[in-house]
Amino acid sequence: MKTTITIALLSVALPFAASLGYAAPAADNWENECASCHGADGKGQTKQGKKLKVHDYTDAKVQAEMKDEEMLKAIVEGVKADGKERMKTFKEILSADEAKDLVAYIRKLKT
Repeated sequence: MKTTITIALLSVALPFAASLGYAAPAADNWENECASCHGADGKGQTKQGKKLKVHDYTDAKVQAEMKDEEMLKAIVEGVKADGKERMKTFKEILSADEAKDLVAYIRKLKT
């Protein structure tokens, strides 16, 4: 009986514990969290992207002006301008590693 209970508890606990260490790939995070504004291609030509006048991340000049630390801060803390939220915070959604991977992903959008 004890063995059955132990096995049952482990079958529930192990998948949960494994999921705590799971980090989604940057491309998935981009698609799920960023593409609605920034576009799948990073050009920002979505309805919301145009409204917010987001940067075209495929533009080498835009990329050159951005610092990794600033991008990371924007992802983690969000962006506010004129007292309004322009981009929500992702600190509750993305791990620190996922946020850093997203910065690297953005860098790869440059054409």
